Parts: sequence; C-alpha cells; structure tokens
Amino acid sequence: MNENSLPGDTAKPTTAKPVTALPVYNHVLMPLINSAFAPGHCLDAVKAIADEHERDIAMGEYYYFSGQPEEAAKAMEPYLASADTVLRLSACLVYAYANLATDKIHLARHALSEMEKTFANINKSADSPPELRAMSAFVSSTAAVLLHMPLKSELAFSAESMAHLPEGLRFFACYVRAHYAYLQGDYSRSLGIVETSLSFMPKLYPIPAIYLHLVAVMDYMSLKKTEEAKEHMMRAWELAKPDGLIEAFGEHHGLLGGVLEATLKKDSPQEFKRIINITYSFSAGWRKVHNPDTGHDVADNLTTTEFAIAMLAARGWTNQEIGDHMGIKPNTVKWYVSVILDKLGADGRDDIKKYMLR
Repeated sequence: MNENSLPGDTAKPTTAKPVTALPVYNHVLMPLINSAFAPGHCLDAVKAIADEHERDIAMGEYYYFSGQPEEAAKAMEPYLASADTVLRLSACLVYAYANLATDKIHLARHALSEMEKTFANINKSADSPPELRAMSAFVSSTAAVLLHMPLKSELAFSAESMAHLPEGLRFFACYVRAHYAYLQGDYSRSLGIVETSLSFMPKLYPIPAIYLHLVAVMDYMSLKKTEEAKEHMMRAWELAKPDGLIEAFGEHHGLLGGVLEATLKKDSPQEFKRIINITYSFSAGWRKVHNPDTGHDVADNLTTTEFAIAMLAARGWTNQEIGDHMGIKPNTVKWYVSVILDKLGADGRDDIKKYMLR
C-alpha cells in the first residue's frame, strides 16, 4: 500500500469480511490496556493472550505505547476492515494516533472518521448490545478528548456505560474522564477521579495507571502544587520505564508544565531525549487535526522548553517561580519569554494564552 492510499484491503482472511448490518463482536477491546501485569513484563502479557487476533492488537498497542508508531500502524492495518466491530475499533484507534505521529494525517483522519461512523451506527440501532455501545462510546470519547475536540456524547462517562466495560478499560475511561474535567478547568474534580481510580484499582493495570498519574501532574501544576506534581510524575515513570512505555509522556508534554524537564532530564537523559522526539512528531500531527477543526491555533513554532515556559507564563507564573521549578535562573526565563513573544507575535504575557493548550 502506498502512503497516499487508504487502508482496508490488506486484512487477514479470517477478519476481512463485509461488515454486516448487525454488529459482530467476539473479542476484547484494546486488550493490552485491559491487561494487568507487573512492570517489566509487558511483552509477557502480550504473549500470554490466547486469542491470535487479540494478541495481534495487543502487540500493536505495545508498539504504540513504546513510541514505535510505524510498527503500530503496520500491526493494525490488517484489522481496519475487520468484520468484528471490536477488533476494528481497536485497530482504528491505535492506527489514527500512530499516523498522527508519522505525519500521515489523511490516514489518521480516515481512521477517526471510521470510528465515528461505527459509533453512530451502533447508537442508531436499538438492537445494539449495551456492551458494544459502551465500547464504541469509549473509543469515540478517547479519540475526541485526547485531541481536545468536542465530545459527540458523554455516554462513555455514565456509570451504566462504564459498568459494561471490562475492568482495565474502565480505569482508562476514568483517565479520559479526568482529562475531560481538566480541559473544563475543574482540576479538583479531575484529581478526585484520579485519586479514587488509583486507590480502588484492584490489581495493577500499568497503562491506565500511567495515564492517570500524568493527568494528576497536569492538575497539580495547574494548582501550582509542584511537589505533588513531581511525585505523580515519578510514580508514572516507575511504571513506564521497565517496559519503555514512553509514548504517554511525549503525548502529554505540553500539558505537564515543565515537570519532565524538572525530573527526568538530568537523571534519565536518553529516555528524556526520546520523549522529546516523540513530542515533536506527535504534536505536529496533533495540531494538523486539532487546529483547523477547532479554530484554536496552538503554537507550532516553539521548542519543547519554550512551550513549557510559555504554558507556565500564560498561567500567571512569575519568572522566579518558573526558574525555581525548572532549575534555571530568572533572567534566563526572562530571555525565553522574550523569544516566545517574538515567535508568537504576541503583545505580552497575557496574550500568550491564546496560543497555548487548554
């Protein structure tokens, strides 16, 4: 398949059947997210999945969460036209985000569109099972919230819907819900969701836990509680590092308020460098969907350090506070702010906010 063609004709013979009017599903959605395992044993968890197709999907998830988007996209391609709705939804979700990171925006948009069509069709049918409604709502809301796009429905956040998800996915859905509350500026509510979810997680689901900890970092930085933010960052890192699950850190960099620079840059320089590379590639694709679709022109010409400082400056942090947090001198912060204003063509610190993430 050339890079300008749309996928869907390369599915495995066992899954590439015409999609029927009644939804078919016999598998677990996003099986790796839904897997409990000890840090350092992610690939063991993938290999232990009995079903061949779920194992394929889980391997694609591993590639994605470990910062290998090209391999993730290749793994998901055979399932993009699957007759099994759950396999198709899993593949489309990972495929969309993997192609954001490789600048194949037309493929990412196509996968996002297929998810929305599936969600709409399932909800139009009165015969759709509640489990399938919950899973399609989960995928739709995850795609929208992570792109900072308007939700089609808050169905995925209802207690009834979440009850129909398998346990691991319920905790990732809590992350999505917490992220959504963060975007509404309701940081206390977001933290409440995070802390409750982590406290009541009956066994360790590392991928949902990593994402939950990162939302807590975002919330605490918004509340100027830097020590609490750093604590959650390190807890996320302890879960992620043994398996190299670094994608989430790159995805969230712009919202983490310089905590990556304050915690990982010195002690884990090689991993930090990889995370920054992920940030540049992912955020470039993310903006190409988010900016035109929302009319919100998130800045695309700042370095990651400049963006972190700009986010803090936009939230009213002083040069001294930014310097103390990031381990640089206030005069250096002042210089960075001048560069940021020049790059953005902004009139002053108050004007920076309109170019930042929300």
